[in-house]
Amino acid sequence: MRARRPSVALTVRHPGPVPAAPPAASPDTASPLPRWSALAVPAAAVGPHTVTSGRALGTAAVLVAVVGVVVGRRAWVRSTGGHGGDRRDAVGALAAGLVAVAVGGYVLAVAQGGPGTGYGVVGGYGALVIGLVATGLGGLALARSRRTRTGTGGRSDSRTR
Repeated sequence: MRARRPSVALTVRHPGPVPAAPPAASPDTASPLPRWSALAVPAAAVGPHTVTSGRALGTAAVLVAVVGVVVGRRAWVRSTGGHGGDRRDAVGALAAGLVAVAVGGYVLAVAQGGPGTGYGVVGGYGALVIGLVATGLGGLALARSRRTRTGTGGRSDSRTR
């Protein structure tokens, strides 16, 4: 009989709406803007080390982008040789970069606050920038592997000038 491993649980706190009722406003402090919004979370409600769903998604997108950069650089370096490089690495870097850019853009689109509010804004911006680098490296490696595979300097026909 196999021994069971203890399970490890990660608590994720979503920075979404707080279910508590808003405090009653007194008539003498009425302002045109509401003091409490059901869609906004006070900045003090999320600590700097709390793992929220936005932060987790942003961090995952950054990790995908970094993997895309590593694979893209490897594919780009290998494509400089005479063997034509590995197209799978170039396509993988291109795909990882596009996924990171898409997820980073989604994180930024749904964020309701700035950096430090728990919505993953810093991770979203990081994923956008690093994902674009991964996409660029993957595209360069793919173009170079096509060029060295055909042997015509990028032209698909056999004409030479």
